[in-house]
Amino acid sequence: MFFNSFFSFHNAIIQSFVAGTITFLVTILGSSFIFFFKSVHKNLMNSMLSLSAGIMLAASFFSLLNPAIKLSNELNLLTWFIVFVGFMIGALTLYLGNLIASHLLLKSEESTRVKRCFLLFSSITLHNIPEGLAIGVAFGSLANSNLYGAIALTLGIAIQNFPEGAAISFPLRRDGFSRLKSFLFGAFSGIVEPFSAVVGAILVVKIRMILPFILSFAAGAMIFVTVFDLIPESQNNSLNDIMAMIFMIGFSIMMILEIIL
Repeated sequence: MFFNSFFSFHNAIIQSFVAGTITFLVTILGSSFIFFFKSVHKNLMNSMLSLSAGIMLAASFFSLLNPAIKLSNELNLLTWFIVFVGFMIGALTLYLGNLIASHLLLKSEESTRVKRCFLLFSSITLHNIPEGLAIGVAFGSLANSNLYGAIALTLGIAIQNFPEGAAISFPLRRDGFSRLKSFLFGAFSGIVEPFSAVVGAILVVKIRMILPFILSFAAGAMIFVTVFDLIPESQNNSLNDIMAMIFMIGFSIMMILEIIL
């Protein structure tokens, strides 16, 4: 009731910015959980890495690829081509980014940490941009009588952003980053959402037409990081079967959130 009454008295741009800010704040909250762990045990961090991988893989499909397919069909676009091209370009972008980082950095433990930070932060940030755009499109294209749908979308994205914030912070903490740096990287991956939401509201028609490509692009980037980095690192121990089950739990958590919300 409060959300509906608040959003009803503001224009689409303000509505979108406030909604995007809410989702950003929940990302910060998820990242802040890094401060609740006083020690870093290898098995614990590998478990969080597996959980993060499951969350990111589920988010890639349920939050990005599936909506891209549905929206592309609604817009009567060549769905398979749009989704495939966006997906592969997203993966290739992160792949080339990793190659460039490897070329610029010396091969050392520190360079490995920096590259992982780059890959994680880039993939989640790319994932948050289309989410922000989707919020802006929702508020920019719906009348006040339909605000419940846009508000529900905002709350759904906000709730799923909680584990996504942790999905960056915990792997970085495992790699030796301080709690503060791990938190900041996780938190600021969501800062793009308020601004991309405003862009979505201003360019609602144009953004809607290219949103399937953007969603697919972000999905390709996230899945590349999950397969290239998170899953192999989480399996770097003698508890591979347990890590696999934790991965399934992470996937299930995000899947349930997406289905319910």
